[in-house]
Amino acid sequence: QVDLVESGGGLAQAGGSLRLSCKASGSIFNRNGMGWFRQAPGKEREFVAHISANGRSTSYADSVKGRFTISRDNTETTLFLQLNSLKPEDTAVYFCAVRRNFYANYNERGAYDYWGQGTQVTVSS
Repeated sequence: QVDLVESGGGLAQAGGSLRLSCKASGSIFNRNGMGWFRQAPGKEREFVAHISANGRSTSYADSVKGRFTISRDNTETTLFLQLNSLKPEDTAVYFCAVRRNFYANYNERGAYDYWGQGTQVTVSS
């Protein structure tokens, strides 16, 4: 079983930065890609970023490309998301997830089997 706990969310002003962490337990972490998703009030959960198991390949949603950076520390079994140049539209609950289904694209919710509880990011203008 895999346990994922996000932290680092909070309040930031537009143009500011936050750094999210996702601490994982379970041996599956180091052998799987990881993703960040976010869900704003009244909206569907949407893809934010993905990183391969070895950390060498990353992908981003167009809305965050150039502003957010996903990374991982496999020794510490921790996933990170650096959020820079924040915009009010980045306000959402951010979730980390473990990719398990390789028949689904990395930017689809169905590709991930394990999810954290989420951490709130609020960006004021």
